[in-house]
Amino acid sequence: MIKDIQEEIIQLKKEKDICILAHCYENPEILEVADFTGDSYALAVKASQVENKIVIMCGVRFMAETVKILSPDKKVILSHPDAGCPMAEQLDKEMVVQAKEMMPDYTVVAYVNTTSELKTVCDVCVTSSSAVTICKKIENDKILFIPDPQLGKWVSEQIPDKEFKILGAGCPTHCAMTIKDVEKAKKDHPNALLLVHPECRPEVTAEADYAGSTTGIMNYAKQSDAKEFIIGTENSIKTHLQMECPDKQFYALSKECICPNMKLTTLVDVLNCCKGNGGEEIELEEETRLAAKKCIDEMIRLGD
Repeated sequence: MIKDIQEEIIQLKKEKDICILAHCYENPEILEVADFTGDSYALAVKASQVENKIVIMCGVRFMAETVKILSPDKKVILSHPDAGCPMAEQLDKEMVVQAKEMMPDYTVVAYVNTTSELKTVCDVCVTSSSAVTICKKIENDKILFIPDPQLGKWVSEQIPDKEFKILGAGCPTHCAMTIKDVEKAKKDHPNALLLVHPECRPEVTAEADYAGSTTGIMNYAKQSDAKEFIIGTENSIKTHLQMECPDKQFYALSKECICPNMKLTTLVDVLNCCKGNGGEEIELEEETRLAAKKCIDEMIRLGD
């Protein structure tokens, strides 16, 4: 049944000139039909480079919005209309505007996990893999970081000569992992390296052998000579790594680390999107798109 649906999706995307993007938190059967898999911003860049006029984003809303920001002429479809991101949606534009008025001498840095509306009032965007590099290159020594305090603190610790203020509450899925989970996992698997995403609590990240983006975690595990790893991010990454590296052992830091929004999309949802009767088309007003793109352009400039 899964194979039949996958074959139909592959045939339809060829017939209709569709590019399918899948964030690595999606299930394996969805990744298998995707043209590109990976982290959110990297996927948006890939979408902007292909000739396909229709793009299906298997992920959450802010990711589809980022695709639209970079590819305004493409039809961008979010695979499941209800797939949002609590962290991206926890702040509204007015809150950030008020914060800027209170701290006018701060450069506002937005984690890419933010809505297009929030990006319109930010100075520069960052990804989890580029955040340290970008923040170091910002001329201002005062930074207001939104909306992830965990990532913001992790970045600030690596740039002690700058002053950070942080607004936001972070990712509830990553924050659910605790130091007790770390202690238990290390006790159960004493020879395993701990790899975590910096969206985790600071005390969890402090115990890691490696902290980095989802792609960074996967690359580290694949390239390492070690044979056992505790994975401190969404549990689908453990599954993907186990499939790609059957000679190694992977353990979840917490069995509870499952993103309910990422798991909303099913293979049938993707099929329906390809048929033209599923998902939701992402539309942005041109004024909003251009304003949101400015902080992404600044990220690209500083990243060079």
